[in-house]
Amino acid sequence: MINIIWAALIIIGFGVGIVTGELDAVTNAAIENAKSAVELAIGLIGVMSLWLGIMKIAEDSGLIRGISRILKPVMVILFPDVPAEHPAMGAMIMNISANILGLGNAATPFGLKAMEELQNLNRHKDTATNAMVTFLAINTSSVTLIPASTIAILSAAGSTNPTEIIGPTIIATTISTAAAIIAAKFLQRLPRYEIKRVNGRQGRDIRCSLK
Repeated sequence: MINIIWAALIIIGFGVGIVTGELDAVTNAAIENAKSAVELAIGLIGVMSLWLGIMKIAEDSGLIRGISRILKPVMVILFPDVPAEHPAMGAMIMNISANILGLGNAATPFGLKAMEELQNLNRHKDTATNAMVTFLAINTSSVTLIPASTIAILSAAGSTNPTEIIGPTIIATTISTAAAIIAAKFLQRLPRYEIKRVNGRQGRDIRCSLK
């Protein structure tokens, strides 16, 4: 679908250029922006390498595991349907810990593993559980202490103080994560999304009636 959208935008752009007699301007703009994209990408290499190196050191030094131990009591409260020692809980904790440090590349495998393990707990494979929905909301809005990618882009774009984004990012992502959790917990209590009992039991015999 995204390829179709991009193709349509390109065709429309050239079409408008032909109709308005500004085809040369459209062509020149495409060439100039392609040049700018390459320059920006090259400028990102150095800064991204530095931050990814720092984050890798943090990962290997056990900093992520330290954050994981801090998060575990909170995660048990947020995900009451997931056993504390289940692999799904460990994968979710590691994913969120990596996202907090801006380690998107390291967080992705943990996120996929978490969803796989949560699906193993799900007795209704065609329906997302409350735990899956809540985890996805947190993963999408994730609190971030060090926005490495944003810092790198600002630096490559010539910002004189690219790290000034850290404070606003912490505040914004904290608020967004709180909003995501509140929304997930509130919506799952509504009749449309309420937890249904199966065989008179709860726990792992539950499903969220998302439609």
